[in-house]
Amino acid sequence: MTKPVLVTGGAGYVGSHAAKALAASGYTPVTVDTLERGFPEAVQFGPLELGDIADRHFLDDVIARWQPVAVMHFAAFAYVGESVTNPGLYYRNNVMGSLSLLEAMRDHRVRHLVFSSTCAVYGVPDSVPIPETEKRQPISPYGASKLMVERMIEDFSSAYGLSAAALRYFNAAGADDEGLIGENHMPETHLIPLAIDAALGKGPALQLFGADYPTPDGTCIRDYIHVTDLADAHVRALDYLERGGATVALNLGTGTGLSVREIIAAVERGTGAEVPYSEAPRRPGDPPALFADPTRAKTLLEWQPIHSDIDTIVRTAVAWSRRRHNR
Repeated sequence: MTKPVLVTGGAGYVGSHAAKALAASGYTPVTVDTLERGFPEAVQFGPLELGDIADRHFLDDVIARWQPVAVMHFAAFAYVGESVTNPGLYYRNNVMGSLSLLEAMRDHRVRHLVFSSTCAVYGVPDSVPIPETEKRQPISPYGASKLMVERMIEDFSSAYGLSAAALRYFNAAGADDEGLIGENHMPETHLIPLAIDAALGKGPALQLFGADYPTPDGTCIRDYIHVTDLADAHVRALDYLERGGATVALNLGTGTGLSVREIIAAVERGTGAEVPYSEAPRRPGDPPALFADPTRAKTLLEWQPIHSDIDTIVRTAVAWSRRRHNR
């Protein structure tokens, strides 16, 4: 058997793509998921262990049987709005679940962890592009829960010798180019799939939140990174840790931003259809522009996003959307 890696939340969007990349790199991805928000059909590249990481008896049994060389930790709830209206759910699931995992790793001497973090730990940054040294001041319970896990990881690294990479994503987008897996949230809140569904007549007209920002076309600017490039970075981060790399936090983005109107134009190119939309007021807490300084990740991991031009992102997302709706 190839080297097992525990993939918590591996039935979700980014986790399933990381599992595919692990399998292609000679590992056995062992998905651990409750399937409360994941999808069993996304678990195609290794076994599924059905259960909750907050359940230590379950987790101890899985780790003892598989003896993983590392953990990739994606298991978390990730709806910002929901975290505002139900913060306890996010602290209980994201923080307490992660603490259970960290303690199990300590007790079973699993030394390497790649953690799915987020640019939401930065909140509203003082400037862009955002380096890893930017102050971490999240403005939502979701972002705060991820920051708490980052701090726990730092403390476990100091106390127990854990080596970890906290990967702070910007806007994950796109789908597996082979069409095996893709983005599938219930409900869907991400701009690109919502715009695609609107263009294909599979969803309502897109809502454009804020057209009066101090940006060239008045709409928000964000950094979109293809999920396949994210998955590649996770495998490279694991390799970095296995080679003796120290605990580190890294931004994963392209370093450039695209506005909402630019995304709409790309979706119209990719679908050959108009994206119906209506303008709505700004959402509280949405800064005008967020994009990464990914220099550290590119240097340390020898990583380069090669699928993240917007037309490739949209092409793969459109193909996935059409396939999913035609099932």
